[in-house]
Amino acid sequence: MPPYSELRKSNHFYYFIKFTLNVYSMLFSLVGLCVLCVGVYAEVERQKNRTLEGLFLAPAVVLILLGLVMFTVSLVGMVGSLRDNKTLLHMFLCVLCVLLLLQAIALIIALIFEKKTSSLFQSSIREGIKHYYDDLDFKNILDYVQEKFSCCGGDEYKDWGVNQYHFCNGTGPLACGVPYTCCIRREVGEVINTLCGSKALDRQRESLQEEIHVRGCIHAVNLWMSDNIGVTVGLCCAIGLPQLLGIILSCVFWNLLVEMSESVDMVDFKLKKLEFKYSELDLAGAGWCMCLPRDGGYLPVPASEPELDPIDIHLQKLKKQPPRTHAQLRELQQSRSASGLDEVDVAAAYHHA
Repeated sequence: MPPYSELRKSNHFYYFIKFTLNVYSMLFSLVGLCVLCVGVYAEVERQKNRTLEGLFLAPAVVLILLGLVMFTVSLVGMVGSLRDNKTLLHMFLCVLCVLLLLQAIALIIALIFEKKTSSLFQSSIREGIKHYYDDLDFKNILDYVQEKFSCCGGDEYKDWGVNQYHFCNGTGPLACGVPYTCCIRREVGEVINTLCGSKALDRQRESLQEEIHVRGCIHAVNLWMSDNIGVTVGLCCAIGLPQLLGIILSCVFWNLLVEMSESVDMVDFKLKKLEFKYSELDLAGAGWCMCLPRDGGYLPVPASEPELDPIDIHLQKLKKQPPRTHAQLRELQQSRSASGLDEVDVAAAYHHA
């Protein structure tokens, strides 16, 4: 196995990095496009009966933003790797680094300021609970979380008191109660009693231990992540490692292109500095993108000038001389006749004049 310094100089390494980065970007652009389409469809359906005030509470909006970012960034990387464009690749590399850095900073801040993060989530969930029956996307997500993690509300079950259908001052069947997804199920497949949480908000926590889940979903999710640290680390790696792979591939390929641009045996070199034009180069094998490397390079080999006859050389010198008047030619003829010079030079001079 050759060392890395020698391996990176080969064409096979160049092609491998180029097409690996291209496939990577293409896959993520397709995933981003799918997420964007799902988000747009969900938002169109949500707008039909939209009453949720907080725009960013809507899962459809989150999907649209996520899909748009994924598709745009991946498209820049795909075009940059396909066309060997250093500017696009550098942009792709910088955006990936910024996104990964922001995620790491957000995670660190969430761990350091755990109480403030919990209060922020709590206020967001309480705002969503206000419009629980008006936004089906949020309703389905919260129902799933409450059933999956055996919890109720954001911080505690009494968060449901902010919903207009669960007000204790209300007169409906749901007044002063909680949704049935907060109820404890004793058997799998048990018939659901939709009023199992009736009047739960009027009672103390101790008396509800056997009927509903009194623990808030924020605390339940945090406890689950602590108990399943391996799964938590796996989820973080599943989010961060693909981005780190893209950073490594784009960085290696960008460095390769920089080295190629500084080399005179490649197509992508400084033509203006060397005073060459593409029309003067033999670009056979450069590919449709005019960027593929070739052993031996694409610089033209200067052709050697053929040997000229002495008479032709003398005639070329005469052509470069300024035209002479008849008086000057007559004086030249008299001077050369005295010295015995052949008349060929004089005739050629007359012809040039």
